[in-house]
Amino acid sequence: QVQLVESGGGLVQAGGSLRLSCAASGTIFSIDDINWYRQAPGLRRELVVSIYTDGNTYYADSVKGRFTISRDNAKNIMYLQMNSLKPEDTAVYYCNPVIRATMMDYYGKAYWGKGTLVTVSS
Repeated sequence: QVQLVESGGGLVQAGGSLRLSCAASGTIFSIDDINWYRQAPGLRRELVVSIYTDGNTYYADSVKGRFTISRDNAKNIMYLQMNSLKPEDTAVYYCNPVIRATMMDYYGKAYWGKGTLVTVSS
């Protein structure tokens, strides 16, 4: 089994920065694609950023140039650096990595963190 622990959320003023972390533990052979989603009150969960095993990334237009996704493969930690935060970035943020438990697994399994709340005040 895999456990995900997210941290780094909180209250920040507009224009400020936060770095979210998602630490994975348990039976892990590799962490493949990584996604970060967010869900604002009353809205659907939306994909914010992704990083793939080939190193390519995807950023939603709303966060391009402000958010950066990264990973520490040695420590099984995923990061989301958020700069120039805006009130509309207020949401619960979820990490969503695809993890292979053993080298025999051709496909990984997608896991979800419990979410961390980011509140940006104007």
